[in-house]
Amino acid sequence: MNELADLSYALDTFYFLICGVLVMWMAAGFSMLEAGMVRSKNTAEILTKNIALFAIACTMYLLVGYFIMYSSSAGGFLPNLGFLIGAENSVDAVTAGGDDAPYYSMRADFFFQVVFVATAMSIVSGAVAERMKLWAFLAFAVVMTAVIYPVSGYWTWGGGWLAEAGYSDYAGSGIVHMAGAAAALAGVLVLGPRKGKYGKDGSIHAIPGANMPLAALGTLILWMGWFGFNGGSELKMSDIGSANNVAQVFVNTNAAAAGGVIAALILAKLWFRKADLTMALNGALAGLVAITADPLSPSALSAAMIGAIGGIIVVAAIVTLDKLKLDDPVGAISVHGVVGIWGVLAVPLNNADATFSAQIIGIVGIFAWVFLASLVVWLILKAIMGVRVSEEEEYEGVDIAECGLEAYPEFSVKK
Repeated sequence: MNELADLSYALDTFYFLICGVLVMWMAAGFSMLEAGMVRSKNTAEILTKNIALFAIACTMYLLVGYFIMYSSSAGGFLPNLGFLIGAENSVDAVTAGGDDAPYYSMRADFFFQVVFVATAMSIVSGAVAERMKLWAFLAFAVVMTAVIYPVSGYWTWGGGWLAEAGYSDYAGSGIVHMAGAAAALAGVLVLGPRKGKYGKDGSIHAIPGANMPLAALGTLILWMGWFGFNGGSELKMSDIGSANNVAQVFVNTNAAAAGGVIAALILAKLWFRKADLTMALNGALAGLVAITADPLSPSALSAAMIGAIGGIIVVAAIVTLDKLKLDDPVGAISVHGVVGIWGVLAVPLNNADATFSAQIIGIVGIFAWVFLASLVVWLILKAIMGVRVSEEEEYEGVDIAECGLEAYPEFSVKK
């Protein structure tokens, strides 16, 4: 490699790593958002879930997941399961550059991919909050990050059958976000709603979160991290074309988030007669999820419109899921699942290389696999160890039952 090639390699590797760090920072965003949206008696447990799931995701993807996702044959349906017989892990196969190497370090690629896996798993955490057993959740995280996500990831980014069918998903509205929501939906169906959420007469009782400043902080951290999520998916920036693409992706990502906030806030005011902060926060995330499938092709104004439609959809979806008695404390299924579908379907509106038929096939394929596989795992965990805490533990808060401590002990009334 000549000096210019060496410099490009170093720059693209560094850019890839920094974007991965931004995506890793989204773990803090999910933690703060979920901690703010649950009741104070469940805060320590949900923070424990978030840091533990990140560690599990990183470890399982290192041991198994990356191999499945990127060591399988192109165009195939069944992934490579060579790890079962001790085949060399692809993480260690290529570590540095050379004449026949890609334009960035493969170790940087692994790092960027592993934080995406953790993002998908983080989506599940908020949806099952306040009533799931901690260790059942962590056991599911092992399977989700080792096998379930990597299989559909192989079908798409790994060059499998969905990639061959023409499915297009730039940074993962369907591959990451809808997949996480599908796993969450399966868990919510097995788990059931929180006590007191729904009345026998069909009434819906709001259960407010304990800390709106934390929820807002978490949303803004996620908004910031999303620049790495989408921007890093360009994969390089060391030439003029790639650098311009990165700039376009950043602008569109920001525009979509802003559009989502404005649309959700206006709809909440018209519908509920109040400027609902939680809807504004979910509107921002909905805009981000919507644009993730293609943050490069649209103009900035089109990106804002895609995000705004996502903001409208998420408000309607949250209300609808409540009416269906699907209890999701943070709105994760609506934000990442329903709006993720919209994001995937929006790609052909601006990208002439994408088709609605391929996008629909991708949606059905990813959702069906992740939902059904997750449902099986949840049901097995329910039979073996149970997935729900007792009614008494739920009433007292899972902080004490699962973690043996409280997030805000000075607020407790001592008996």
